[in-house]
Amino acid sequence: MKKLLAIILSSVFILWALPCMAAEAHGGEEEGKVDAKEIIFEHLGDRYGWEVPFCHDKSIPLPIILWGHDGLHCFMSSNVEHGRTYVDGDATFRVAGADSEHKGKIVEIIDGKEYRPWDISITKNVLGLFIAVVLVIWSILDVARWHKRNGYKAPRKFTGAIETLITFVYDGVIRPTLKDRAMKFTPYLLTVFFFILYMNLLGLIVVFPGGANLTGNIAVTLVLSVFTFLLTNVIGTKHYWKEIFWPDVPLWLKFPLPIMPVIEIFGALTKPAALTVRLFANMLGGHMIILVLTLLIFIFAAMGPAVAGGMTVISVGFSVFMLLIDVLVSFIQAYVFTMLSTIFISFGQERGHDEGHDSGGRHHDKPVAESEGHHVATV
Repeated sequence: MKKLLAIILSSVFILWALPCMAAEAHGGEEEGKVDAKEIIFEHLGDRYGWEVPFCHDKSIPLPIILWGHDGLHCFMSSNVEHGRTYVDGDATFRVAGADSEHKGKIVEIIDGKEYRPWDISITKNVLGLFIAVVLVIWSILDVARWHKRNGYKAPRKFTGAIETLITFVYDGVIRPTLKDRAMKFTPYLLTVFFFILYMNLLGLIVVFPGGANLTGNIAVTLVLSVFTFLLTNVIGTKHYWKEIFWPDVPLWLKFPLPIMPVIEIFGALTKPAALTVRLFANMLGGHMIILVLTLLIFIFAAMGPAVAGGMTVISVGFSVFMLLIDVLVSFIQAYVFTMLSTIFISFGQERGHDEGHDSGGRHHDKPVAESEGHHVATV
C-alpha cells in the first residue's frame, strides 16, 4: 500500500511538473535555450502565493502583512501578481523585479525608489509551517485519545503507525541515550522528529497543502538547530560547563593560553551548524536532482523528437526513482536530526562523580521505569 501511494505521488509530481516547467521554459525556448537555474530556484524558493498545479500562472492568494512608512497594510497577494502595482492609501507596493536588490520581495515605492517594509506576510513557507504544526498536533493527540479510550490496547492503521514511530524513536534513541532524564526531554525530541518528518513529506507532495520546500530552507533548519542548542546549554549541568571552560587536561593547555577552552567553545557552536547544514543540504539536494532531471527534457528538446522522446522516458523514470528515494530520506533525516539532538542534549546533562545520584536517589545509569518506557505515547 505504501509503495503504491509513493508511486501515485511520484506520477502526480511528474504530471504537474512537466506542464508547469513547459510554460516557464517556453520563453527561453524561443531564444534557443532554457534558463534552468532560474526555473529551479523559483520552484525551490518562497513566494507570496501558492501556485496551482497544471496552471502555474495562477496561484492561491495569501495575506500580505506589511508595516510601511505610514503604518500597517494588509492585502492579498493577488493584488501584486504578474508585476502589478498595488496602491493602499498613500502607499504603493509591488514585488521587486529581477534587476532589483530585493528580487522577489515586496517593496514600497517612495519617490520612485524601492524600500523594504517590515514584512510579516503569510507566505507559502509560513503557511506550510502552520500546516505541519497542525498535522503534528492532530496525529499525536489522536494517539493520546486512543489510549484514553482503549487503555493499553494496541492501535491500528494510522494511529498504530504513529505509535510505532514514537516507540521506535523513544526506545531506540532517547531512552538509551538520556537514561533517567529521558522523560524530561522526550516531548521536545518527539515533537522535532514528527515536525521534520511532516515537513519533509509535505515537500514531496506538489498539490496543496504540500509543495512548500520547508526543510530545504536554511532559515527553518537553523531555527530548529538553535532550539537544540539552547536546550543543551541553558539546562546544562555544572559538570558540562566545567568541561568547557576548565576541562580535565594538562594545565599548560588551559593556562596561560586557553587552548582547550577555546576548542570546547568552538565545538559547542559548531554543533547547531552541523545540524542546520546536514538537514538543509540533504533535502534541498534531493529536490534539485528531481527538478534537474525533469528539465533535461526541455534542454534536449532542441535536438529533435527522437532525442527528446528518449530523454523523456529516461528523465521520468529517474525522477520517479528519486522521489521514492526521497520518501526514505525524509524518514532518515528526521531520525538523524533527532538522534544528534539527543546526543548533544546528553552532553549537556553529563554529571561528575559527585553527581552520580539525582535528587530522587536514582543513579544516572539506571534505566527509566518500564511503565514510563512502554507508554510514552500517552504523555
